[in-house]
Amino acid sequence: MLFSSMIFIFVFLPVLCVAYYSVPSRSYRNILLCAASLLFYAWGEPRYILLMMASIAVNYLFGIQIEKNTSHSGRKLFLILAVICNLGALGFFKYAGFFVRNINYFCHTSVYDPGFPLPIGISFYTFQALSYIIDVYWKKTEAQKNFLNLTLYITLFPQLIAGPIVRYIEIENEINNRHESFNNFINGLKQFIIGLAAKVIIANNMAVIADTIFKDYKNSSCMILWIAAIAYTFQIYFDFAGYSRMAIGLGRMFGFHFPQNFNYPYISGSITDFWRRWHITLSSWFRDYVYIPLEGSRCSRTKFIRNIIITWMLTGFWHGAEWNFILWGLYYALLLLIEKLLTGKIIAKLPRLLTIVISMFFVVIGWVLFRITGIADLGNILYRMFTSSDISTRQYIAEHASVMSKSFFFIPAVIASTPVLKTVYGKIHVYTAGFAVELFCIICLFVVSVCMLVASTYNPFIYFRF
Repeated sequence: MLFSSMIFIFVFLPVLCVAYYSVPSRSYRNILLCAASLLFYAWGEPRYILLMMASIAVNYLFGIQIEKNTSHSGRKLFLILAVICNLGALGFFKYAGFFVRNINYFCHTSVYDPGFPLPIGISFYTFQALSYIIDVYWKKTEAQKNFLNLTLYITLFPQLIAGPIVRYIEIENEINNRHESFNNFINGLKQFIIGLAAKVIIANNMAVIADTIFKDYKNSSCMILWIAAIAYTFQIYFDFAGYSRMAIGLGRMFGFHFPQNFNYPYISGSITDFWRRWHITLSSWFRDYVYIPLEGSRCSRTKFIRNIIITWMLTGFWHGAEWNFILWGLYYALLLLIEKLLTGKIIAKLPRLLTIVISMFFVVIGWVLFRITGIADLGNILYRMFTSSDISTRQYIAEHASVMSKSFFFIPAVIASTPVLKTVYGKIHVYTAGFAVELFCIICLFVVSVCMLVASTYNPFIYFRF
């Protein structure tokens, strides 16, 4: 994985940039990006590239049929068939094993579980394809008649395997009419480096703390488990937000403007606010394609509660074929229902800092639900987090000094989780030397990131497995 990362940074990306900007024609640039994206996917997942191409072909044909059909029933039939094909493939590869295991467990049967490896990025590119098909059905956009253009939309390598989830209508015009520029390229490169630094410098070091403690949680005190939970809270944020920022930056380098995926979620004053700031493209996807079609909040209270539960249970299940993800989704459904039906007005009157602390308490608990897949282990860890034990916190820290020394990285993690650096950045640019200072900082971040990437065990991005 380390070798692949270095090849991407120092070979794949530079060669692609030189080739891309050496080709003057828009159509040839699109062909080049398509080829590069397919190579990128085949590099990491050669077995399933045909599956992705089949998905593209199916959605291409169904999109055209939905648009061509003049009858409502005909359009709806092709939409249903397209949804079945997309969710069928996702369900087979991602959830078949889960259902087989649970059938065998609860029914005492021995149904064979083929155990197919999960295709990288299938959850992301399936949702992108679904948004395209549904928007064509809703007449928000026209069906794409050029197969290459639809292939480019779904396979575009920056966001192919871990988002953000880009909707067709958001980049439809840019497929053939985007405007590359030196400023866009430089801004994109800066975003890529900042995202890389977030992953390598902060997320990877937080991962060492979280993984070490959770693997040996039975010998960890309440305080140590809370340190692990907070470490994972920062790990998953800087891991996923870092990747999203890298993807947005790479897109900008080639003239695409992908939507924002994170907006400082750890300064949220409520759970509702948190989900307006965290994984924005996924939460808005479920809002627009699941929650609102179910009538959203414009219905009776009973149906509103049903809609919240369904939406969030599906959101949790989207993340993985394990019971803890379903529990995680239902946990947020419960919190949001309590907030919307009972405590919303109270929260609005509390001091901002207090609401942030309260929200983060529940978010940290949520990340424990998300992180621990074994239900028995999950129960034990949550119990230990809220009860005292005879295990010495000081002794644990002394015995794991090399791991706990990485607690230093909590400082940049806390700072980078707030808009402080953004504010400082804005003030620096007021001065003449602002550009030089920014350039120096970006170069330092890149050098440190590469050095740490080489020197440490590489941690793959968390959302690659979804």
